[in-house]
Amino acid sequence: MIRLAIIDDHEMVREGLKAMLVAEPDFQIVGDAANAQQALVMIEQLRPDIILLDVRLPGMSGTEVCRTVTERFPETAVIILTTFTDEDLVARCIQAGARGFIVKDIERFDLKRSIRAVARGEAAIDSKAAVAVLARLRRAPSIDQEASPEPLSSQQLVILRLVAQGLSSREIATQLYLSENTVKGYVQEILHRLNVKNRTEAVMVAVKHGWL
Repeated sequence: MIRLAIIDDHEMVREGLKAMLVAEPDFQIVGDAANAQQALVMIEQLRPDIILLDVRLPGMSGTEVCRTVTERFPETAVIILTTFTDEDLVARCIQAGARGFIVKDIERFDLKRSIRAVARGEAAIDSKAAVAVLARLRRAPSIDQEASPEPLSSQQLVILRLVAQGLSSREIATQLYLSENTVKGYVQEILHRLNVKNRTEAVMVAVKHGWL
């Protein structure tokens, strides 16, 4: 069971998300909040597995809430919900620890799939947001070769390219005729070699070094 909490200052949005997700047998909506203060109290009390967090909240921004949750409640993953996909916003949210970045017009199936991906420990970045952040990273100054992480093997690079396209471990396994556990093993080795915590950070490092 994936325990979810919804944080958005618009009641209609919260109710809409609840209606969309509550019928799923593996989802449990454990709470909702309209602002940052309510959200942090709720998260401390309920410890949801994942929060769906609107990036624009009254008082404290969604990015600040994301950073606070990531630091105080690392077992709770944050998926950012937004109507905006500008490069700076996407980058700030990822740097704040977001495990997902989803545009609010996403289709229901994709939202549910994204939630399940994050629950598995994967990242879920909307394709529109991915385009924005990758464009930003490609314009970033090149990194000193001495500070570069250990390079990846050709097979690891193939898998990381598919990760960057948003594919899950199961989808990568199907495409490469590997077992899902084998793909997960490759992904864990990629994270270890690049000294990063999740798939999103791995893609960012690879783009910065020109590997993708």
